[in-house]
Amino acid sequence: MADRRGQLVTRVRELLAEALGASRARSAAAQVALAAARERSVRVRRAAAGVPERVGAERDHRLAEIDSRHASRLAVLGRRAAEAAVREAPGAASADWPAWRTTPADRAEPPGATRIGTVRLAGTEPVPALVALLDGGHVALDGDAEGCAAVVSALLLRSLGRAAPGNVRLVGYDPDRLGGGLAGFAPLGTAGLLTFVGPGGLGRLLDDLVEQIRRINETVLAGEHASLRELAAATGRRPEPWRVAVLLGGDELSRHERGQLDRVVRAGAACGVHLIVRGVPLPEDPTVTRVVVAADGAHVGGLPVRLDPPPPATLVTETCRDIASVVSAGPAPTPFTDLLPPADQMWREDSATGLTAPIGEGPQGRPVLLTLGDYPPHALIGGPSGTGKTNLIFAWIGALAARYSPAELEFYLLDFKEGVSFARFAQGRRDPSWLPHMRLVGINVNTDREFGLALLRFLAEELRRRADAAKKHEVTKLAELRAVDPGGHWPRIVAVVDEFQMLLAGRDAVAREAADLLEDLARRGRSQGIHLVLASQDVRGIEALWGRPALVAQFTLRIALPKALRILAERNDAAQSLPRHHAVVNAESGLTEGNQVARIPSASDWETWSGLQHRLWRMRPAEAAPARLFDGEAIPRLTEAPDFRALRAPELGTPRSPVALLGEIIDVQARSAVLRLPRAPGRNLAVLGTRVDEACAVLDAAARSLARQHRPGGARFSIACLDPDADPAARALYADLADDAAWYDEETVAELMAETATGLGAPGATGAPHYLLLFAVDAASGTLGARVGQASGLEHLRRILHDGPERRTHVLAWWRGVARMRADLGGTGARTDQIGAWVALDTHGGELGSSLYPGSGGPDWYPRPWRGLFFDRAVHRTGQTIIPYGPSR
Repeated sequence: MADRRGQLVTRVRELLAEALGASRARSAAAQVALAAARERSVRVRRAAAGVPERVGAERDHRLAEIDSRHASRLAVLGRRAAEAAVREAPGAASADWPAWRTTPADRAEPPGATRIGTVRLAGTEPVPALVALLDGGHVALDGDAEGCAAVVSALLLRSLGRAAPGNVRLVGYDPDRLGGGLAGFAPLGTAGLLTFVGPGGLGRLLDDLVEQIRRINETVLAGEHASLRELAAATGRRPEPWRVAVLLGGDELSRHERGQLDRVVRAGAACGVHLIVRGVPLPEDPTVTRVVVAADGAHVGGLPVRLDPPPPATLVTETCRDIASVVSAGPAPTPFTDLLPPADQMWREDSATGLTAPIGEGPQGRPVLLTLGDYPPHALIGGPSGTGKTNLIFAWIGALAARYSPAELEFYLLDFKEGVSFARFAQGRRDPSWLPHMRLVGINVNTDREFGLALLRFLAEELRRRADAAKKHEVTKLAELRAVDPGGHWPRIVAVVDEFQMLLAGRDAVAREAADLLEDLARRGRSQGIHLVLASQDVRGIEALWGRPALVAQFTLRIALPKALRILAERNDAAQSLPRHHAVVNAESGLTEGNQVARIPSASDWETWSGLQHRLWRMRPAEAAPARLFDGEAIPRLTEAPDFRALRAPELGTPRSPVALLGEIIDVQARSAVLRLPRAPGRNLAVLGTRVDEACAVLDAAARSLARQHRPGGARFSIACLDPDADPAARALYADLADDAAWYDEETVAELMAETATGLGAPGATGAPHYLLLFAVDAASGTLGARVGQASGLEHLRRILHDGPERRTHVLAWWRGVARMRADLGGTGARTDQIGAWVALDTHGGELGSSLYPGSGGPDWYPRPWRGLFFDRAVHRTGQTIIPYGPSR
């Protein structure tokens, strides 16, 4: 029992010990868990305390990032807005006043918007605040009077600065201040760019604006374009100016005025008619921009705007004065390229029925066309010096040449005034190109009327050739001839004669024949495609035609430049008020109803013309040859003469009479004056005059051309020089003829005469040709007059002149006067038949008399420098004017 109790106690104790251990273990675990929980609690509390700080920091970071992106976006938008403003309102439309200057837009470039102030977005630079005015709409102002006045001045000045001078016209209606609100713009009035309408004139002003809108819609836009802006973009030109009416207050509008104002608001912007109003209510319309002005700024459509200060008064006045001076001086010419077709359309036109090309643009921007054909057939151009006659001719030639190929059109151009501007049509040292259509260019021919006559003779011969061909094919007009003879060469010919009155000056044979040829060409040329264009800057040039009404009547196309007289009909004074670079084109013989005003482009400067000519030159046909250039002030060279280059020694056994070239004939083909030297009486040459250089040049050219036709040793050249001034030229000739030449002077010339005369009767006297070149032969009269044996030297000379040509001995001699030659030939009554040809230099026609020239009184010959009159009894009925060839060295 005791053991069991002991066992129980032990067991109980064990259980209690176990329970105590377990409870202690649990208590320790609980303590650990409590400590962990407490630690977690501390961490949780600590973490919970840090959440708001992190959230706040994250929030602040996110907000800062959003602010940064927003600011960056605003900066980008601000830059884009500023760039857009610069694009929409470039240059004068938006520049600050200290740096402001006029920057006119190109003709086809839209003027854009106009700045009135700035708008500041938060955190960005100010951006220009723009309103649409020119080609955009109207501006209605309300509020502070001083601020409104600043806006009006800014709008007007910026608009003037963005348009070409004269392209903005202002009308002011200011009944309260009687124009004082626009006083700074008053200088524009001198050029007609600013007009004022007084009190009570608003109705008339609105009526006029409505009429302008109607006219532009009806005649300018004509249903083809919706607005002038669209037309300008399509055509590259603006035909109408902008019209800006500034209405500053006034009485209440009448019903009629209200209706007209509504019409201007609705339709004006498309036609370039705009309103800037203050104190006049405008109807609601998308084209109206409303600006409400307060003392501290303005609102445009609810957007706050800081207005620009008004432009400085001196800037307004000086700008308007400059614009007025430019407009008063006349508008600048339009670009020459406006007259040209696209490059791929050049030389596409057919000239069978006529020639048509633009000469400029009319008031509505449409091209003004010039036509040459059956009607009108010929043109008359007139205008004082400096009004652009030469430029107009360039423009017309360029417009035609770009449209018609050389197979369709040929030009012959003659300029009687001094100058070389037309030389560019021909090949030159500076520019090897030439206009492929040009066949003849004559410049500096003011003293060579014979060249103009030669051109008319050439055209008359061409007219006869075409008339014969038309008769052969039983047709009457060029178009019909070209249809039945497509293989023939039948281009239309345009002959331009500038300062043509020179041809008709005086009452000599040249003037009479020129007038007759002009009349015949004008009357019959139309049917054969030969057209005359006569131009003059002097009223006398036109008056030269009035004595021939049949001739004047053929020139139905009249072109009058500013201040031209007697070109148009008697009561047609349209040319008197023309601005610069304009012309009146009239195809109705100058009658008023035929007037068209054309703005002529600038075509005469080198760079402008060169581009077109080089393009056409590169397009030229392979067989094209340069135009013949005749320069009245140039001295031709023998070595460059086509006739000289063609000379050759004949084949052995081939008989041919040699020819002596004396100079260049003043004619179209650049031919040489030819003296044939067959075995016939009188085949000798006399050069008459005191001009040493010219006389030497004639003999030199004759000798060199003769030598070119003989093989070495095949001819003898005896050169006798009896004037020291002629010695250099004669010596040079002697040196170049080498072994074929012999030299004689005053002491030995008598021996030459005696030897030659004696040899004429000797056996074999008809052997090799013998040419006696006698320089100033009259200077040896004393020596030749002395008798040597049975005859004197002069008697030997006379025998040589008489008998020599039939024995192939020819005298080419220079006498320093007709009287001296007569004395050497035997005196006043001596016959001159042995002188079959002569060249008169500074010898008047009356001195030549009937013995040397057919008829009485001698030829119509008036000496002039480096010109001679050539007459060959065997060939000519009248003398030929020639230009001696220049020195060979």
